[in-house]
Amino acid sequence: ILVFAGSARRDSLNKKLARAAAQFAREAGAEATFIDLDDYPIPLYHGDLEAASGMPENARRLREIFLTHDALLVASPENNSSVSSLLKNTIDWLSRDVEDGKGDSSGLAPWRGKVAGLMAASPGGFGGIRALPHLRQILATLGVTVLGTQVAVPRAHEAFAADGSVVDERVAKSVRSLAEAVAQAAQRLRG
Repeated sequence: ILVFAGSARRDSLNKKLARAAAQFAREAGAEATFIDLDDYPIPLYHGDLEAASGMPENARRLREIFLTHDALLVASPENNSSVSSLLKNTIDWLSRDVEDGKGDSSGLAPWRGKVAGLMAASPGGFGGIRALPHLRQILATLGVTVLGTQVAVPRAHEAFAADGSVVDERVAKSVRSLAEAVAQAAQRLRG
């Protein structure tokens, strides 16, 4: 399971949520890899840039990581009632066709056939819930099966300890349940 947040902020609530989900997935018996998108800076998607230079190296690195995972756990910040620009830009670059001589060159290859669990955390009262339908639609269009259950954490600044651990038991139970569901779905995919 590939676990990441659509936030670049060092102390992001969504990164805390993603790290907690990764740990819960491991406790459920899954192999879970947490990545920080801030470690893979890529330019804003631009068709002319792609035509001139192809896919940026960090986008290629991310593509390879995505190709090696069966499932996703995504923590999405809510920016203006939608997904963050970082998350959308990452999806846009990884959904481009790439000629690299390494198997399926389709932009759908990093996505198609995967299962995903969606989460959001926000200090506000809605917990980022307004972004999740947009993310669900984007991922479904790319061939990802998005689980019906999702987690939104309102007042998330109160849900985590300073070390990032979940202190709100209701939140922990919800995130654990989602991580377990993704782990089970990924196991069924592997057959």
